[in-house]
Amino acid sequence: MDINMLIEAKSIILRALAEDIGDGDVTTLSTVPAEAMLEGTFIAKESGVVAGLEVIKLTFALLDERVKLTTHVADGEVVQVKQVIATIKGPGQAILSGERVALNFLQRMSGIATLTHRFVEAVQGTKAMILDTRKTAPGLRLFDKWAVRIGGGQNHRIGLYDMVLIKDNHIAAVGNITETVARVRAEDKRQRPIEVEVKNLTELQEALELKVDRILLDNMTPHEMRQAVQLTAGRIPLEASGNVSLENVATIASTGVDYISTGMLTHSVKALDISLLLK
Repeated sequence: MDINMLIEAKSIILRALAEDIGDGDVTTLSTVPAEAMLEGTFIAKESGVVAGLEVIKLTFALLDERVKLTTHVADGEVVQVKQVIATIKGPGQAILSGERVALNFLQRMSGIATLTHRFVEAVQGTKAMILDTRKTAPGLRLFDKWAVRIGGGQNHRIGLYDMVLIKDNHIAAVGNITETVARVRAEDKRQRPIEVEVKNLTELQEALELKVDRILLDNMTPHEMRQAVQLTAGRIPLEASGNVSLENVATIASTGVDYISTGMLTHSVKALDISLLLK
């Protein structure tokens, strides 16, 4: 974790702790003596890919540096039901006050990593790479996209600032693809990579002539995608997007596209069931 990532991670965790603890965890402060030391285990209640261990370590460290978390698996490993993921030992007040926030992060990130892993497995044997989108939980984009990488996927742009993605509404506002790309190239002093969304082969041909960095095939059928791959002939990477699911992702990958992006990885994630059981 580089310094910028660490700073952002701390900021996210501190906001979550402040939201949950407020001016004090009244139940824990009333029942657990300040000097009490507790220990327990994080246990998987269903199988899946673990993600977020570094995040929960940081969560407890921000509450009390004396809390010691020992991991028994690594981020990215598959765990089975009843498998011990980590053990924890330290001041009881810190452990109990941080329990829910830590589990929220761990369960969500593990759910994202698990689903991403299933998508990656589904396209094995093809050249297609699985990408996420910006359909992340507000305020949690760093952790959501981190979990995608742990699950074997890759990140699309992080936000609106690190890559140009010209979508149908941008084209509608300007009038056509050619003029939209021209405006970006004239205005963007950093000359960031440009991706253009196209809905049909006519728009694809126009985008190809502009020599952009990537072309997004929006809601095309597998037959149209194969035609797009043939027409492009490897000149520009192609990304398929729109209504991607575990049921159809292998078919999409078989068309020969380079990337497949889906918001499902992060916008509809099912948290992996994990518990913290104290002795």
